[in-house]
Amino acid sequence: MRLLVLLLFSILCFPGSHLSADNGGHQVSVKLKNYNEQELFLGYHYGDKQYLQDTVQKNADGFFVFEGDEPLPPGVYLVVMAPDNKYFQLLVTNEEQKFKVFADAENPTVGIRFENAPDNKLFYEYLAFLEEKKPMADRLAAEMESAESEAEKQALQDKRSRIDEEVREFQEALIRKSPRSLTAAIIKANLPADIPEFKGTEEDVQLKRWRYSQEHYFDNLDLADPRMLRTPFLFQRVDYFVHKLQVQHPDTIAKAIDYVLERMKPAEETFKFYLIHFLNEYARSNIVGMDAVYVHLVNNYYANGLAPWTEEEQLKKILDNAKALEPLLIGKIAPNIRLEKRDGTPIELHNIESEYIVLYFWRYDCGHCKKSTPDLKAFYEKYKDKGVEIVAVCAKFTDEIPDCWKYVDENEIGDWLHTIDTYHRSRYMTVYNIKSTPQIYILDRNKEIISKRIGAEQLEEVMDRIIEMRKEGKE
Repeated sequence: MRLLVLLLFSILCFPGSHLSADNGGHQVSVKLKNYNEQELFLGYHYGDKQYLQDTVQKNADGFFVFEGDEPLPPGVYLVVMAPDNKYFQLLVTNEEQKFKVFADAENPTVGIRFENAPDNKLFYEYLAFLEEKKPMADRLAAEMESAESEAEKQALQDKRSRIDEEVREFQEALIRKSPRSLTAAIIKANLPADIPEFKGTEEDVQLKRWRYSQEHYFDNLDLADPRMLRTPFLFQRVDYFVHKLQVQHPDTIAKAIDYVLERMKPAEETFKFYLIHFLNEYARSNIVGMDAVYVHLVNNYYANGLAPWTEEEQLKKILDNAKALEPLLIGKIAPNIRLEKRDGTPIELHNIESEYIVLYFWRYDCGHCKKSTPDLKAFYEKYKDKGVEIVAVCAKFTDEIPDCWKYVDENEIGDWLHTIDTYHRSRYMTVYNIKSTPQIYILDRNKEIISKRIGAEQLEEVMDRIIEMRKEGKE
């Protein structure tokens, strides 16, 4: 039954194609019964969004004709009706660029008819078959809920299983008969991987099933097939693989993205879309440590000439940004900087002895820094006897520095280790990529970055977790 439900759901988000068609352009003519509006729209899916392809008016023969000199990128398109945006789907394939559609606007999927569009005909035959089976499955599900005995419930379950078998047999027959059709590709892409029975403890079985699901998740979906791009289906599947099936650690995520992109390389537009998508996602990510995924993508793809569509100026910005971020990734040794204490005594970050260092860049005229001060005070009082030192760097220079000390005194935070760099000789603003304040880094005894770019209000929770993890690691 789960299979049937999955297939019935997935008819709303089937993948399309993007193979090179002939140069004869496209002409999709739609005649709608019971449709009195003068405009009709053609849309398509691209990634996780929908876009408008064309808007046309009814011609003298009563057809809405979507046409152009260039072929449409094959895929699943949406014929969208005014005024309430109801729609039905069409397949545009490499072979089906010029065809006619006849439908009833009140219920377009029932009785829809095509001329010169065998793949569309096959697609709607499949949908009709599913619609025929759905009421049967729903009725059996309702009867199971009210079944009075286990025997009765089992008998109903057996009937449901037979419906699933019929669906699967229909799918397999269609795939055998028309293996190169877009309809067959759609059906196959939506078939779940068959997970074998594993033995062992419940925990072992769950782990084995998870690992198997990771390895075989794309068995039925060819990522090298460019027809998969124009659909939310592919986006949802890739998103699930990266963000749900993987441990959410930057190294694991980077490996999963590599796996996906490597298989997409033959489909150039798909590869381009997802490389840009993941680069932007991890450039914007607010999750601590995920900038490592961004750096990985830049170093392994953009720096190696695998994003040739990127303009030279933009490419330089991307490369420079990754170069600035790389030394500051979690797990790296924090760059050493030479600072000064209030009395002018020089001090180097790497010479400060403490089990943990909270490196805090701030300004006295920064609103967010002012809001952070009470949280930092409370944090320091609680953790100063647990091997934690706050090294505060006032990000002001020359004649503005006296106001740093004034703020320290007025807010009674002199117990921290406060530092400055009067003439910015250490270039810490560049070295630590400080584009705004406040900025917080947490370092261990060896000056390894163990967390960063968190809010002052998060310090207690993060530090508790760090201390607990370090404690567990020693036991």
